[in-house]
Amino acid sequence: MTEYVPPTVWTHDAESGGKFASINRPIAGATHDKELPVGEHPLQLYSLGTPNGQKVTVLLEELLEKGISEAEYDAWIVNILEGGQFSSGFVAANPNSKIPALVDRSGDTPVRVFESGAIMVYLAEKFGAFLPTDSAARAETMSWLMWQMGATPFLGGGFGHFYAYAPAKFEYPINRYTMEVKRQLDLLDRNLAEREFMIGNEYTLADMAILPWYGKLVTGELYSAQEFLQVESYTHVMRWANALEARPGVDRGMRVNVRWGDEARQVPERHSAADFK
Repeated sequence: MTEYVPPTVWTHDAESGGKFASINRPIAGATHDKELPVGEHPLQLYSLGTPNGQKVTVLLEELLEKGISEAEYDAWIVNILEGGQFSSGFVAANPNSKIPALVDRSGDTPVRVFESGAIMVYLAEKFGAFLPTDSAARAETMSWLMWQMGATPFLGGGFGHFYAYAPAKFEYPINRYTMEVKRQLDLLDRNLAEREFMIGNEYTLADMAILPWYGKLVTGELYSAQEFLQVESYTHVMRWANALEARPGVDRGMRVNVRWGDEARQVPERHSAADFK
């Protein structure tokens, strides 16, 4: 690997970012004017079927599976490769220009919520589900949710980028991030060795948040790195992931705002249960 000598002043090189160079830039704000669409339901989700987007759609579908009809929602796809996240409408919903963003229009004044973890807590509190009220169980749930929010940049932004998406393969960053990802998988495996779900016997938003990242990693849907990471050795994570993916709400939530893979499973936009047929 040729040694990189940083320049005195960094400048943005749009050509060096690889496959997803178009979604990143060193400034915030909108690049063009475009309003967001609004459907018939109070909850409007603007997202994409990536793990961070799926965390929220899994929760919404699990709320509906639980019989909470007020959780009906419209899910609109945001094409990040075409710069949809930099439209004036999306920036108004999420000034950080990252999916997902939620706008709750159920009250007199629309409420915007951005960052996937914040959206999940907002919805769980709004509908009184999947977030324990017992202080100890709630603290454990929130701890694992915050762990996921802090840990997955190593998985997605680090391991996923250098192993699967970077323009060239380099040993140092792949080794660095692989070591951390395997430590995280070992942590999850040890926790799930003694628990059915992340906090015990209760299924919570912590499970829903972690599944699209680490569950899909071990089942092979993320980065195709099963053999490289020896995921079969994490038997408790595998058991947990397979059990959760069998849930109808999880299955539906994983399909929303997806436009790749099996066409029969793609639900680019979701406005009612009929869209899954």
